[in-house]
Amino acid sequence: MLNRVSRRCFCTAAAAPTTLSPWLFVGLGNPGEKFKGTRHNVGFEMIDAFAESLGISMNIPLCKALFGEGFVGDAPVLLAKPQTYMNLSGESAGPLAAYYKLPLNRVIVFHDDMELPCGVLRLQEKGGHGCHRGLKSVINHFRGNREFARLRIGIGRPPGQMDPKAFLLQKFNATARERLEWHLFIPHGVVCCCWTRLMLPYQRGLLH
Repeated sequence: MLNRVSRRCFCTAAAAPTTLSPWLFVGLGNPGEKFKGTRHNVGFEMIDAFAESLGISMNIPLCKALFGEGFVGDAPVLLAKPQTYMNLSGESAGPLAAYYKLPLNRVIVFHDDMELPCGVLRLQEKGGHGCHRGLKSVINHFRGNREFARLRIGIGRPPGQMDPKAFLLQKFNATARERLEWHLFIPHGVVCCCWTRLMLPYQRGLLH
């Protein structure tokens, strides 16, 4: 998924000296081929698309995550996919934020959300975990602090009486995958819009 995301969504630049604090993007999911392409792993896939568009290799092991770093314009970005399995994601995200001494308003978590229709994104600047166990783990390892942004990626509700756990670990069917790719990433550059929204207060000098 997302391998067709337009490289024009992101402005890249060669690594250069900068005084800007980095941004940490954490995609939630489960490691291994078994879980690749499942609904629960859209956070991983978003990070992969982001990394590909910036030419970042996600092959550095750091704080129990696959990690990469680069730039969006002049702003340094850190990308991570925790390899702890979903429910223990905070064991990676917490130490990563601490290692780079980042305030939580510089952390953005990408995760799946059954409360949103498939193909809908919501950028939320703070909030609870909404019964998402990966997000709950992240909050716990941020010492209960919820003041970090999250990009909620809609995957829809399970049909009928289907077990939600089975639904999360099921791969997208062709229709759902097409909807997710087309409506979100190809025509609209949604991730780019989210980045712009998050960065705007800093560009205006309102936050430091």
